[in-house]
Amino acid sequence: MVLFAQQPCNCEGNFKWVKETFEKNDAGFDYVIQQKGMAAYEEHNKAILSKIKKATDKEQCAVAMREWLLFFRKSHHAIIPVNTTKPTAAASSISLEVLALSEEQVKQGIPDASTPLLEGIWTTSSYKIGIVKKDKGYKGIILTSGNPAWKPGYVKLNITADSAGAFYMGDFSANKFDKAVLVGKNTLQLGTVFLKREYPVFPGNDDAAVLYAKEMATSVPFMQQLSDKTILFRIPTFEDYAKHDIDSLLKLNDALLKRTQNLVIDIRNNGGGSDISYYEIIPLLYTNPIRSINTTFLSTPLNNSRMEGFLATPGLSDAEKKALTEAVNTLKENPGKFVNLNKGKIVDVGKLDTIFPFPKNVAIIINNQNGSTSEEFLLAARQSKKVKLFGVTTFGVLDISNTYVVESPDKQFKLGYALSKSLRIPDLAIDGKGIMPDYYIDKSIPDAQWLNYVVGVLEQ
Repeated sequence: MVLFAQQPCNCEGNFKWVKETFEKNDAGFDYVIQQKGMAAYEEHNKAILSKIKKATDKEQCAVAMREWLLFFRKSHHAIIPVNTTKPTAAASSISLEVLALSEEQVKQGIPDASTPLLEGIWTTSSYKIGIVKKDKGYKGIILTSGNPAWKPGYVKLNITADSAGAFYMGDFSANKFDKAVLVGKNTLQLGTVFLKREYPVFPGNDDAAVLYAKEMATSVPFMQQLSDKTILFRIPTFEDYAKHDIDSLLKLNDALLKRTQNLVIDIRNNGGGSDISYYEIIPLLYTNPIRSINTTFLSTPLNNSRMEGFLATPGLSDAEKKALTEAVNTLKENPGKFVNLNKGKIVDVGKLDTIFPFPKNVAIIINNQNGSTSEEFLLAARQSKKVKLFGVTTFGVLDISNTYVVESPDKQFKLGYALSKSLRIPDLAIDGKGIMPDYYIDKSIPDAQWLNYVVGVLEQ
């Protein structure tokens, strides 16, 4: 790991720039002030300014400015410190904790137990790790490694007495987790990292745990047939790069999908991305016209410069250039106003010619990490008579959207803020509320059993 020399940070000056830029340009600023009141905003400013004045480096400054942004909403904003420093000559290595134990020594320390414990030999795709009890908690030691930077004996993970801890990634950065969770008997979940028990393996049906680990660990979508009645479609993200995989899976499995009774779409932890990523899913779910509420864009010189920048995109057709030019001109003609770039239409109505008899039932599994484009997908999908939502209320960050990122004058920070406001406000606000499921999955059902519960409802 390389250490960096700290450059002086003009935190107060950068906060002033962030505050002024956000107030003038963010599409949700006035909306929130109307809801919470100017007095509450001024109190918040005072409290944050006190923290800003105490900040001694860029990271402390960034933390305080992020807290300031949370007054407005939970997401669709950002403070990004820009790395303008150079590595110091002194630090090209990192101090690592070492606990020299062989695989045999780890095995000898495993207590006799009829129920699964954390002690034992665990594997990931690249590492074999021995977990031992140590200092009221646990430590995971590298036994064998596919990464030459991680040597046998290096401590790969720490779990404290209260089950929180950190799993150290290939670059030695700490991937922190709130709780180490045994999923089934032979799978260990450490936040976003999953380990498989190699020794001692406890008997029992762990299929649900294994599939859950596969679902939560994947970064790419996949399909899996669960029974002759039900197919699982796992979609971890709607980012642009996922569109190709989503569309390819739909095409490859088209015949199977259209003769199978049930489809489960699991989008847990899918934080959004691009609307185009889910467009090819909609025909499979469609039963009746889908109404999509449009957005308006706040016209300011800074905001409009983003639209102008699109005109320089290579490969634009004449029609695309014409549409962009018209949009830019419309925005410039309405400074300080919210502009509807959909020819003034409040709603678009999507109609398709075909209603497929199968899948007959579509369950979408959701949780509190679904936001943005994922919520836009749910608003469209739930209008189908085939679709029911299962899980818990989503994150609730959709109404104020279309994030734009700009750099501070001293190039030490980048600010992300939102350009658009949905015409759903206030009648169907999603921000701060989320989208509720049709079937609530309560805490008595472990995360790894959600899929079995949903399949049980569909197939009963």
